Amino acid sequence: MSVIPEKTRIAFQVRMSFAAVSLRRDHLVGHVVLARPLANPRFTKVEHISPRNHVHSFCFHSIEEMDEEVLAWVREAYLVGQQRHLSQ
Repeated sequence: MSVIPEKTRIAFQVRMSFAAVSLRRDHLVGHVVLARPLANPRFTKVEHISPRNHVHSFCFHSIEEMDEEVLAWVREAYLVGQQRHLSQ
């Protein structure tokens, strides 16, 4: 996995970028790329890039929001980054 620091964000990539975060003054914004659209009130926006790539944006105001559910999103996004979802 590569961690790619950019001017305004930090991206995470394996074969393709699967997540990114940006720090703001009092919160963290970011997104994960999933192979399916996932309805969850914690997502601020879901963009359908292609039938197997859906960008799920989020905004967190406290460390407590970074819980097991978020870890599950990142794990699923990592598999998308490896493009394993394309062989199914």
